[in-house]
Amino acid sequence: PGIISFDVADVEKAKEVIKHTKLFTLAESLGAVESLISVPSLMTHASIPAVIRHKEGIADGMIRLSIGIEDTEDLVEDLNQALNQIS
Repeated sequence: PGIISFDVADVEKAKEVIKHTKLFTLAESLGAVESLISVPSLMTHASIPAVIRHKEGIADGMIRLSIGIEDTEDLVEDLNQALNQIS
């Protein structure tokens, strides 16, 4: 799978995006056939102090996607609608 990351304003916005996706599965692992979504600052990197995470480029609002075998257009549409719902 392909992996991409992007940042939203903060961790609360990241949680909102995840809440509104329909095709992405919340998971710490990024290796599967289905598309997965995670927030490293809350999951895989939660035990690392924020100062170190930020120094390494892992913002609190970073969202990481692992793209699976679903239709690309469906995934883009799902992500767009989720991003459009954050306040």
